[in-house]
Amino acid sequence: MKIAAHLDPDVMARAAADAAAQILRDALQRQGRAAFVAATGASQFNFLKHLVAARGIAWERTTMFHLDEYIGLSAEHPASFRRYLRERLTSQVSIGTVCFVEGDAPNITAELDRLNRAIAAVPIDAAFVGIGENGHLAFNDPPADFAVETPFIRVTLDEACRRQQFGEGWFKTLEDVPREAISMTVRQIMKAAHIICTVPEKRKAQAVKACLEGEVGPMCPASILRTHPSCRLFLDKDSVSLLKPATLSA
Repeated sequence: MKIAAHLDPDVMARAAADAAAQILRDALQRQGRAAFVAATGASQFNFLKHLVAARGIAWERTTMFHLDEYIGLSAEHPASFRRYLRERLTSQVSIGTVCFVEGDAPNITAELDRLNRAIAAVPIDAAFVGIGENGHLAFNDPPADFAVETPFIRVTLDEACRRQQFGEGWFKTLEDVPREAISMTVRQIMKAAHIICTVPEKRKAQAVKACLEGEVGPMCPASILRTHPSCRLFLDKDSVSLLKPATLSA
């Protein structure tokens, strides 16, 4: 894992977006198409802003999957990740194929089957992700399942995860936060050829410390990123604040 720390969060987001754009351009030049995974949440606001402004990406030859979606939430709900990505990504650039997670599908088992068939057919060039306050990766809350091979699964959200979603202002009350979601699994995320992880803000500092200085294991799901052969972690002055100097220089 390569770590890049920037004082300014927008500079951090721009650097992450530049790296992500280059991965997509390289894949498009090399193989004529590119597939990527997009994350949502407050940590991705500026990253996506800069990514859609990047030049030289033939978006029409790309395929996008996204990490997760709440079960039972409509695509028009203010907290829906489909709505988030429509507003910040798919309405801004002309992505060739968009594979959304339909969390309000009438049959979740059938929806999981659809998603798993779709992603199994497409090698993923890049995953653009963040880290949760509880160290989660996608909606794989601790203790995360590092062994399941199925690309998408049904998960139960833990209390810390639900409190983060409420704290970020997506829901009016904690009780409104759904208790279940469809999530891309840890092993599927790790299959991406490259991973760009963008983590701003002070509230993520403890999770970043656990991810980088604690044990690699299910109790801090994002720690698995340290084992990926091509993962770049972008931090700002606040999210990096609890790290030992030796961690950054390693």
